[in-house]
Amino acid sequence: MEYINRITDALLEQRLDVFGATFILGPKGCGKTTSAKHFANSFVEFQDEDQRENLLLIANTKPSDLLIGAKPRLLDEWQDAPKVWGAVRKDVDDTGKTGQYILTGSSSMNVETPHTGTLRISRMNMYPMSLFESGDSNGAVSLTELFDHPEAFDGCKSDLSIDGLKHVICRGGWPASLKAKTDAGQRMIAKDLFHQTAEVDISKIDNTKRNPVWARTIMKAYARNLCTLAETKTIIADVAATCELSKQTYYDYCFALEKLMMIEDVDAWNPAIRSKTAIRSSRKRNFMDPSIGAAALGISPEYFSGDYKTLGFLFESLCIRDLKIYSSANGGRVSYYHDRFGLEADVVLHLEDGRYALAEIKLGQSEVEEAATHLNTVEGLVREYNEKEKQVPLRLPDLKLVITGTQYGYKREDGVFVIPIGCLKD
Repeated sequence: MEYINRITDALLEQRLDVFGATFILGPKGCGKTTSAKHFANSFVEFQDEDQRENLLLIANTKPSDLLIGAKPRLLDEWQDAPKVWGAVRKDVDDTGKTGQYILTGSSSMNVETPHTGTLRISRMNMYPMSLFESGDSNGAVSLTELFDHPEAFDGCKSDLSIDGLKHVICRGGWPASLKAKTDAGQRMIAKDLFHQTAEVDISKIDNTKRNPVWARTIMKAYARNLCTLAETKTIIADVAATCELSKQTYYDYCFALEKLMMIEDVDAWNPAIRSKTAIRSSRKRNFMDPSIGAAALGISPEYFSGDYKTLGFLFESLCIRDLKIYSSANGGRVSYYHDRFGLEADVVLHLEDGRYALAEIKLGQSEVEEAATHLNTVEGLVREYNEKEKQVPLRLPDLKLVITGTQYGYKREDGVFVIPIGCLKD
């Protein structure tokens, strides 16, 4: 299969140019090894059963021998031979050269190392594929260009239908899914990952035996509260309907799921535009990929015909994933705004240069007006704050976006851009 270009490719090249080694982190199945091999000139695969016994013997006796080879050299599944980490760190120190090693490892196992590798081994996060990477977005609108030249936007049209959206939500961004010949086959990757996580990985991550039934139940309860500000007690009450487990056990399982990079909640944005008691500060519940939520709920695209509310939450999860990926080259991070008066912005997208966008995520056209009103109201609060606090003003949003599942994109008279997710790219 031809290599699929990833948005993280440029980030990996940057790190290889600056650091001696780069460690790629990401959930199982997101494409870490494939991308690493694309840049490597030689590699060691500790999962190769024909070589495994010999490789582990070398790793335990003289790990530096495994570093011999054309650079960059990939050490795949390095966590099976933890001494390799120290050998890489020492070699980078001794040679002072950059771009020497790429390390990848399954997030299903947490390994303690004697040295952190700080300033020698750079860590880079990798997500599943965005819709642009998987070929489902036509890429008519560049998020970077929209920040840099908003005046140049003159509309767009998405090729992604509502049925197509239902499918990509359930399929997810797992590269292996694109190899399947049928839609149902493509969706099996996320289902298998969900069950593998509950049955094996949640115990393997730190060698602590955990109950697969409890793991599946917790992920299902999480999925029912996806992209909401549901309190922990609410989710535990949901779990308690099936399983009896303590709050500490719940936290333990969620922490393991975070280490596996299955769960990735969204933090709150707390600007000083209203009193601290008015702004919600709890984390918004989310998975790394919306397909995990769909698999946890045991639903297919056909299910959504009678439940557009659930579809809306999963659609928001999809958009958050893609916005994180598209903004990654500009140091993007995502938060949300919500206050007790009902005013919200589903996403606040921050770039490392200080620019930011306020975004609402709405599946259908009928919700666009209300979403735009929210964004303009938040912007108005920032203006009011700046009039009162002239010494330390807040930056006004550089973009106001409504990300939709609709076909057409345009700019409203109030300055809000309406952009279909099927048109976005980095």
